[in-house]
Amino acid sequence: MTMQQPTIGDAFGEMIRDAYAVRTGIGPRPLAGGKYPRPVIEVIERDDGLINGAPADHYLDEPADWQAYDRRALKLCRGRVLDIGAGAGRVALELQRRGIAVTGLDNSPGAIEVARRRGLRDTVLATVDDFARAAERYDTFLLLGNNLGLLEGPERAPAFLAALSRLAAPGARIVAQGSDPYGTRDPVHVAYHERNRQRGRLGGQLRLRLRYREVATDWFDYLNCSAAELEALLAGTGWRLKSIDDRDRPYYLAVMERQP
Repeated sequence: MTMQQPTIGDAFGEMIRDAYAVRTGIGPRPLAGGKYPRPVIEVIERDDGLINGAPADHYLDEPADWQAYDRRALKLCRGRVLDIGAGAGRVALELQRRGIAVTGLDNSPGAIEVARRRGLRDTVLATVDDFARAAERYDTFLLLGNNLGLLEGPERAPAFLAALSRLAAPGARIVAQGSDPYGTRDPVHVAYHERNRQRGRLGGQLRLRLRYREVATDWFDYLNCSAAELEALLAGTGWRLKSIDDRDRPYYLAVMERQP
């Protein structure tokens, strides 16, 4: 018997729409047994076969439920902000409430739809590369929710950072939340790191796809790296590492500044 493969599409957006419907009671909701709203679970598949699942409701959390490093990150914002990978608008909405000029950018149509329904006024449905052709300029780029991972790896990072440079006002900064993968003793993760190194990749350079119900994303790279690896990735890009806040290790906040 041939196993049915998932449809490639906006799995993240489908998941966020359902999470929003379950939380608010607005719109069609996934039902367990055809009667009760069921929890919406984000499923991440790694290229070594590892499957992880977690409730997706946290994408809608208010600041009181955030991790401490997310709240600290908002204090590092200045000027006009571009929230990259804005999702359902969790962070951008709070900045908007504080009177900060913020744009939420995401390449998921479903996520942008939910962010707008929640009240986020300035949204962009695009990739960073596509949006870099715009005439907009920003003082702070936010990469929260572990979105330092969008650097992907040594091959992609220079192009990603060059796109931000094209959008950067003088003295711009990147505030990014990342995760150092190397403190684990879990043999599954340790073996994955070693496999990556044998293939010429960084140990924490993940190959993933997101699955939700019958839909999956394409496979993509996502980077967990140490502060030292991050600093090496910045070499020659015009960005420099200004500070690392690792008081919640293995999670950290990195501030990078555009060099004159």
